[in-house]
Amino acid sequence: MSEYFHSVTLDKEACKGCITCVKRCPTEAIRVRNGKAQIIGERCIDCGECIRVCPHHAKLAVTDPLSAIEQFKYKIVLPPPSLFGQYKRQEDLELIRAALCDIGFDAVYEVAAAAELVSDATRRMMEEGKLNKPVISSACPAVLRLIRIRFPNLLDNVLPLSAPMEVAARLARAEAVAKTGLKPEEIGIAFITPCPAKATAIKNPMGTEKSEVDLAISVSEIYPVLLSAMNKCAKEGTGFDRAQSGRTGLSWGNSGGEAAATFTVRYLAADGIENVINVLEEMEDDRLSDQDFVELNACPAGCVGGVLNIENPYVAATRMKHLRNYRPVACNHIEGDSIPPEIQWDTKVEPVSAMRLDPLPQHSLKMMKEIEQIESKLYGLDCGSCGAPSCRALAEDIVLGHSTEDACIYLLKDKVEAVRESMLSLNIDSREKSGDKS
Repeated sequence: MSEYFHSVTLDKEACKGCITCVKRCPTEAIRVRNGKAQIIGERCIDCGECIRVCPHHAKLAVTDPLSAIEQFKYKIVLPPPSLFGQYKRQEDLELIRAALCDIGFDAVYEVAAAAELVSDATRRMMEEGKLNKPVISSACPAVLRLIRIRFPNLLDNVLPLSAPMEVAARLARAEAVAKTGLKPEEIGIAFITPCPAKATAIKNPMGTEKSEVDLAISVSEIYPVLLSAMNKCAKEGTGFDRAQSGRTGLSWGNSGGEAAATFTVRYLAADGIENVINVLEEMEDDRLSDQDFVELNACPAGCVGGVLNIENPYVAATRMKHLRNYRPVACNHIEGDSIPPEIQWDTKVEPVSAMRLDPLPQHSLKMMKEIEQIESKLYGLDCGSCGAPSCRALAEDIVLGHSTEDACIYLLKDKVEAVRESMLSLNIDSREKSGDKS
């Protein structure tokens, strides 16, 4: 497998070797060895769950600084719908766009506007009846990578459309080239990311060879700068008159917004990585065949729950609902009868063999038997004291040569007890023999 960029990283100095992240990782990508957490890169999906649950703040997300945009002649920012739920001041949504220009950007292209185009394309494709149902949303990069790693049989059900972030970047760059006459590479596009998965998707895109987004700036970094600029713009009366997006696009910031925009009656929307996994398992068992569309978000409450956001996700979700009340239904539609190539995948998303034991099937079968034999000797408590998330995972680590049976404190205790009993027995025998001689 080729080298894969990860936004989620570990601060070894801050790590205390607890197993909180080990138990919560959805792909069993974390182990604790030698007193520190270790991330198995090929299994990590950058969902940020470890960042969310780590009590010692030892997991970090790698994003770009706001100053990185200065390297470009023309600067475009892509605010996601979830950003608008971060601020209390919502009487003028366009104030945020004005503030973004005040802090140094030349143009603002709302991701919500691109989301409305993706929703339009989704409806058209579903009406054609050529998609495998239930159709799975391709918007959340953490979920898409999860499917590639753990549920590859469901890839044929994934909607072959690019995420709104990518669509927004393509359209914004083309618009800027036509407006300014600059070369495409002289135009910088920064996405304000609510999660590490989207930062990873920029470096390692799925469904396209190269992302049109140049930078990923976290919400947590830009939040205070933008808040100050909003206060300044409010005093000066600066703002925009034209709405870029309506209720349809803004709804994408909350769980269920994308699914509702398909206008289908039979849809399912799940958020939170554990709930997502449960839904995908049910889909594999063909228990959701009556659904037309399935929207899955790795973060609780949707993108408003991203770990790089500031506001409580449920407070932000409520703000988004109030905000949508004053918007038109939609401001963007696809012109013509065909779906533009800017919205569609240009490469197929392939499965990732991160969970495979060995490239050769016969070797994998042999290793599987060894794993089952070792697992049968373990206690089945899944306590995590060994540094692995489960007894099954420990057995796998042992077979792969990453651990030993002594890592299990219960097996080690049995061995120590057996040695103690043996020594006691030898001591008794020695005393008896000594007594016979006397």
